[in-house]
Amino acid sequence: MNKNSIIGFVLIAAIMIGYTVFMTPSAEELAQKQHIADSIQQVKEQQQIEFAKAQAQNAKADENKTEQLIESSENKLNTSVSDDYSSKVQKYDVFANSAKGEDESFFIENDLIKAEVTKKGGHIINVELKTFKTYDSLPLMLFNPNTSRFGFSFFSNNRIINTNDFYFQPSTTETKLISSGNDSITFSMRLYTDMGEGQFNENQYIEYVYTLKGDEYMLDFDVNLVNIGSVINANSIGLNWHADLRQQEINIDQFNGSTIYYRFLNDDVDYMSETDEDEEDIRTKLQWVSFKQRFFSSSIIAKQGFDNGKLNISIQENPGADRYLKTMDVELGIPINIMGTTNFPMQFYFGPNDFKRLSSYDMELERQIPIGWSFFILGWINQYLVIPVFNWLGGYGWNYGIVILLLTIMLKTILFPIAYKTYMSSAKMRVLKPEVDELSKKFPKKEDAMKKQQAVMSLYRSAGANPASGCVPMLLQMPILIAMFRFFPASIELRQQSFLWATDLSSYDSIASLPFEIPFYGDHVSLFTLLMTVSTLMYTYLNNQMMGQQTQAMPGMKTMMYIMPLMFLGLFNNYASGLSYYYFLANIITFGQMFAFRYLINEDKLRAQIELNKKKPKKKKSGFQKLLEEAAKQKGYNAKK
Repeated sequence: MNKNSIIGFVLIAAIMIGYTVFMTPSAEELAQKQHIADSIQQVKEQQQIEFAKAQAQNAKADENKTEQLIESSENKLNTSVSDDYSSKVQKYDVFANSAKGEDESFFIENDLIKAEVTKKGGHIINVELKTFKTYDSLPLMLFNPNTSRFGFSFFSNNRIINTNDFYFQPSTTETKLISSGNDSITFSMRLYTDMGEGQFNENQYIEYVYTLKGDEYMLDFDVNLVNIGSVINANSIGLNWHADLRQQEINIDQFNGSTIYYRFLNDDVDYMSETDEDEEDIRTKLQWVSFKQRFFSSSIIAKQGFDNGKLNISIQENPGADRYLKTMDVELGIPINIMGTTNFPMQFYFGPNDFKRLSSYDMELERQIPIGWSFFILGWINQYLVIPVFNWLGGYGWNYGIVILLLTIMLKTILFPIAYKTYMSSAKMRVLKPEVDELSKKFPKKEDAMKKQQAVMSLYRSAGANPASGCVPMLLQMPILIAMFRFFPASIELRQQSFLWATDLSSYDSIASLPFEIPFYGDHVSLFTLLMTVSTLMYTYLNNQMMGQQTQAMPGMKTMMYIMPLMFLGLFNNYASGLSYYYFLANIITFGQMFAFRYLINEDKLRAQIELNKKKPKKKKSGFQKLLEEAAKQKGYNAKK
């Protein structure tokens, strides 16, 4: 037998073994089949009774015999009915009594949230944020109550038990409990084990305890496993949470989309894909897991940490549910004490992604708000400068359009020295432009390009001008511009705040709807985006006029500077109008600064100062000039020669 034959036999054997393992039904499937078989048998026995009764009516002569047949069949049926509890025990073990019941909802609420707890499963199936509305003014529900699932899964005597399938016993008959102010309410649901048919063992149960304060989005959630260790065949159990998120905003922001965030215990925060389906299998401890939407989050927090976690994001093609957004699934490991009682304290956060509120919990929940954490400078600018100033201005109760205006003025004031230095550098370049043109005539050939560059740099050095001094200040402004790009779309303060024609500064402002969709643009016209684009083109034109020689030396870059605003037109048309409004204001203020600088800076005096600088002893070569000369030497050109 050759090598290929051996490999072939091994593969066939592996396929057969895999097929056998794959096709072997699980314990739950076997229990389900047994339940179906019992139901079929019961129907058959009922048919036997009907058949016996028919025989009794049509055959009076054999009446005694028929009565005996009916009596025998009814005895079998009664035996089957009495065995119904036994069949449930076969499937549900010591929780058989709780497998049947009537569902009922209980509501626990405070000034901020209203949570619906169902008797079946004992868990929260939906949460309403009372102080917020959807984009079309409907009550804001975080997830779909018809598909929400939450519960523990474990093995009990080789049976898979899911607490989500059982009816819990509430601690009170009141269906609505309300807390307000500094008050708090406590509500519990218990899943008892059986002492027999119709009897519960009140000394052995799984308990959910909910505690809600009057002015909090945070809800305490304790799980108590009382004397349950003898029932569970492991030292840990799985917590399963499934939720179909609902769309709350008119537009889905792919730069701040819905996803799962999670934090390793006392460590970093990470997140999954915001645009695609994704899954993670985490083997280390987790402190919290959050179903994060653009402006709201549903988070579960373990004070002691979850042992591990399996996280999944999926998108159903035909969900069949109104406002469906995404499907979130998590399975988290929870350690238990097999002897006595296990208390596992947790918390739920159902509320807005408000930076100040989330950071107050000191668990890095605020890292869900995408303000530029991946690049520390952006995160620092937003965290320590923009957000405090923005909240301070917003605290006066002004319209947020005015708040953005004041914020823009303050930022431009901080950047004023940088803008002045940039303009001064451009002014020097304009003054020296005639002499640079003369050098271009002196070295017209391409092979003299290096000589020309050396001469130009010598001119700049003798005049006290540095081409790089205009670029560096512009680069210093870039982090703030990018920080604003991250801040405004993530700012919940702008949500549903109107200004001028914009009805929602966190969404696009539409002044006209198009009967068709333009690729890379959309089916509407955003006026703030148009104003931003036009003002950016104007700024680009004026800046090119001021830069003079520098832009002429880079014609490709000059063209790109005009193309970029047109590219952003398509991007910002569907983006937060507050951001477009900010960039428009920044451009307008920049225009004002440019005209003020032109009025304040006398270019004749500047030219005289440059001539005076030329007569002074030559200063030490700048680092920039040294780099140019070094590059020239590497190409074989010696400046001294």
